Amino acid sequence: MLKKRSVYERLISLLQGASWALVVVGATTFFLILYPFGFFTALIGAFLGSLGGFFFVVVFEMAHQQSEKLEEIKKQTKLLEKLVDEKLSDN
Repeated sequence: MLKKRSVYERLISLLQGASWALVVVGATTFFLILYPFGFFTALIGAFLGSLGGFFFVVVFEMAHQQSEKLEEIKKQTKLLEKLVDEKLSDN
């Protein structure tokens, strides 16, 4: 069964994809700019160029996890309320 995703979840997914694109573009750009100065310099530059994108990947992944955590807490709350109601109706 497919789960309907909210606008917030879709936005987070879009921003995660854009962050990964930023990683690739940053690494490639810095590598190509610094390649004339040596291969190892270009590798270090590619790593540094990708750090900004990696930061946003981590931030949006954390936001996604918090969203999933909130949904799970809501499910558990409903179940607990149902159990309490059943227990109160039995007494």
